[in-house]
Amino acid sequence: MRAHSLVPAISSQERRTVTGYWRAFFTVASLSLLLPWMSGKAVFRNTLTAGRSFWLSAVCWSVMFTAFMVALTLTTVGNVLVTMSMGPLLTAIIARVFIGHTIPKRTWVAVWVAGAGIVYMYASQLGSVSLAGTLVALCVPLAGATNWTVTQHAHDQGHDVDLMPAVWAGGLISCVATLPLALPLQATGHDVLLLGFLGVFQLAVPCVLSVRCAQILKAPEISLLQLLEVIFGILLAWWGAGEEPGAAVLTGGALVIGALVVNEWIEWRQRT
Repeated sequence: MRAHSLVPAISSQERRTVTGYWRAFFTVASLSLLLPWMSGKAVFRNTLTAGRSFWLSAVCWSVMFTAFMVALTLTTVGNVLVTMSMGPLLTAIIARVFIGHTIPKRTWVAVWVAGAGIVYMYASQLGSVSLAGTLVALCVPLAGATNWTVTQHAHDQGHDVDLMPAVWAGGLISCVATLPLALPLQATGHDVLLLGFLGVFQLAVPCVLSVRCAQILKAPEISLLQLLEVIFGILLAWWGAGEEPGAAVLTGGALVIGALVVNEWIEWRQRT
């Protein structure tokens, strides 16, 4: 369905900024109720004594929350989601550079193929695709890759990061960062209801589930499941908002997703 107009007089970019604030606000509100029930009443008090890795993770979550909505004001949904799909490959590279994880040859091949897909997608649309939008969208997988590298390093050092409170803290930071841009917070009751649903079921619940899945599923399985966001996101934007992806987006996106699927499938087969 088409984006609901929060205030008829404001621009699309301002509307997305307001949406970003309310999305983060309702994420924090819902997690404020869920976390004490899931982790005990001391969960928020414990954040006051949390270490550096916890707050680095929280900052990464806030960058992901904020950059996603800002990127949508600058470029199309398809471009944002395809750029975000680089996350697993960026995670492999950052983990190699900063904590010495070994990258197999197949992953290097996937990195080059996916990079070629991104270059093709944007080179063929020069003048019609915002470079700023691409760079802002790239902040999402970079922050995600940094987040998982920080938490993995903390785990290796024997100091596990409690990720669900980190999601809550990241949402709180995002609220503070976007509030000045979202004022005067003009929204109808219907708008607030829709935005509340977005904050709870599009951000808070998926983040909690992803953290839980990370404790159960293997990394390749999680990476493959995350691709569903790219696929369904592009299809829903096409079907519901009429945002038809160009041939370059489909071709470049197919290279990126194909490279990731093959890389993760090979790793999955080797593990099993």
